[in-house]
Amino acid sequence: MRLLFLGSGEFGLPTLQHLCTRHEVAAVISQPDREAGRHRRLTPTPIAKWAAENGLAVLKSGDVNAPDFIAQVKALGAEASIVIAFGQKLSEPLIAAMGNPVVNLHGSLLPRWRGAAPVNWAILGGDRRSGVSVISLAQRMDAGLIYAQSSLDIDPNETAGELHDRLAALGPDAVGRVLDDAAAGRLKGETQDESLATRARKLSKADGTIDWSATAEEIRRRVHGLTPWPGVKVTWFRAADGAEQPLAILRVRAEQGTNQDADPGTVLEGGRVAAGDGVVKLVEVQPPGGVAMSIADFTRGHRMRAGDRVG
Repeated sequence: MRLLFLGSGEFGLPTLQHLCTRHEVAAVISQPDREAGRHRRLTPTPIAKWAAENGLAVLKSGDVNAPDFIAQVKALGAEASIVIAFGQKLSEPLIAAMGNPVVNLHGSLLPRWRGAAPVNWAILGGDRRSGVSVISLAQRMDAGLIYAQSSLDIDPNETAGELHDRLAALGPDAVGRVLDDAAAGRLKGETQDESLATRARKLSKADGTIDWSATAEEIRRRVHGLTPWPGVKVTWFRAADGAEQPLAILRVRAEQGTNQDADPGTVLEGGRVAAGDGVVKLVEVQPPGGVAMSIADFTRGHRMRAGDRVG
């Protein structure tokens, strides 16, 4: 089939790479280059970068719904289009110019976790399974017909970044099945149950805090659900000299048992921290300006001791 691919984030890369081996990708449409990095250099999106490096036609627009851009899209003569982590809402006139079907790959088992951060919220919400959904485009966010889904178990030790990559790897098969069904004239969609819909709101750096009076399991979900972005940062207070130091927490483990009647946030032996219910074992941390390291390596080079506090 002759396809258009609309995407910006890395979530769509495995699917785009696979589509190029089986279909004709007429063009890739992505967001304009943005300033990034310490020197604020204009940088293409991961999708635009890969597409350009592999000889695909790349179109970039800050307003894909502008009439002149819609005309440009229509002239490409696409038979179908795939939208993955693109970043702009598509108007009905644009969708009509993109062939049939026009489908979206979303990183959750819809109708659960509609919105901007479904991978994060699957962990934050304590879900044991997640997956991807291929849906029709609708004017209400992520409310289209479901054409296909694939699922997997969430490992309690994995972060949102790791889950993101595993879910992205499900995309090629799920989208491929939908395109095969469309080509064979057997594509059918299932209406979502609105009573089961939940919202995955956009996250910000303001979310990257810990309430140590929460349960150890709730804290684990928060740390893993926000790693690598927006990240969780705490202040480490040293009891010995009253010094304070910021510290990023990247991975933890919720442990059963006593917190030795210590106040929540109190550092215990072995890099453990008292929670409101149970104990949180710090597994991986990152000091300011440093690299990610195990808690064992961190405590060898720093003076974190029982009786210190994180908050």
